[in-house]
Amino acid sequence: MRTLRHYLWREIASATLFVLLSLIGIFALFDLINQLGDVGRSGYQFVQALIFVALLAPAHTYELMPIAALIGTIYALSKLAANSEFTIMRVSGMTTRRLADAVLWVSLGLVALAYVFGEIIAPPAEDLAQRFRSRAIGAAIGQEFRSGVWVRDLTHAADGRPDRTRFVNVAKVNPDGSVDNWRIFEFDPELRLRSISTAVSGSYEKGRGWLLADVVDTELPPVDAKTDTAASAAPGTQFSTRVVREPFRLWQSELTPAIFGVLMVQPERLSAYSLYHYINHLTENHQRTDRYEIALWKKLFYPLVCVVMMALALPFAYLHVRAGTVSLKIFTGIMIGVLFYAMNKLFSHLGLINTWPPVVVAGLPAFVVLIIALGTLYWVERR
Repeated sequence: MRTLRHYLWREIASATLFVLLSLIGIFALFDLINQLGDVGRSGYQFVQALIFVALLAPAHTYELMPIAALIGTIYALSKLAANSEFTIMRVSGMTTRRLADAVLWVSLGLVALAYVFGEIIAPPAEDLAQRFRSRAIGAAIGQEFRSGVWVRDLTHAADGRPDRTRFVNVAKVNPDGSVDNWRIFEFDPELRLRSISTAVSGSYEKGRGWLLADVVDTELPPVDAKTDTAASAAPGTQFSTRVVREPFRLWQSELTPAIFGVLMVQPERLSAYSLYHYINHLTENHQRTDRYEIALWKKLFYPLVCVVMMALALPFAYLHVRAGTVSLKIFTGIMIGVLFYAMNKLFSHLGLINTWPPVVVAGLPAFVVLIIALGTLYWVERR
């Protein structure tokens, strides 16, 4: 029985690897075609486009691994059934439970590999790819609005309570992590505007904060119901606006280049560690975290989809060759993978619109497919 297990492992692993490499090649070709329109722009050459496409390969590997596991397992089991090898295995004592155990060990290896790609390899490669391309074509990064990127930041008093609220607007995030054209709007606890600061550029110094250059700080007087009349009657006194100019200023903030880097990469392609810290930042600043929480839970659940997909492939081993050729079974597996991918994306959008719990949005598609796989396997075996 050990020999049969090793034979199954080898067949399934080699088929899955072949399918995975084929899918990565197809997606890399599509990426390269998309980059051809920018070749020649600001010195962006074909070789640089190839490097950019290569840096995207780890992210595609992570995303395609469950689909490759499904198609590869279907192919391996269907080939064994077509050659009557699976029939001999069943006669030799290969029960459904033992077959599931053998497939499970292969799927656990793919799960571990998916976690390695999703957490260690793909996120820095994606970040490097975006920085490399932006540096090559001279483009700004992370521009969500015409005015640039907007981020909310809070300062805290000694007792830990929020002291002031700051809205930070930057026009350009450079590939090296520096930021250009700052505008900082600072409000007091009563949400009254207290100061407006601008800076031409800023670079982050770890442990110290942002070193802003060419700073112009406009401090506004504290105006409320009691001082409004006095300010109107005595302009130019202690209630006047004060403008301070500094060539350099060390600006303390919880914002880091990593937070700005989140704006460069899609949430689904960030590591769980980066998502967790960015969610904490948004929570502290009383901002919505739904999209990033869904992405975090999907990062935790997605590698486990390899187990679900390989369980879904098990019934194909029990289908007789006359019930469908190997190519038809593979086509069915491809369609199942495409439907699952579309359903996964659809649930993410529906979850954001309807504010469903993130853990449900991330885990429900895989759970539904697992129930279908187990039900189909039970039906095929009992019929």
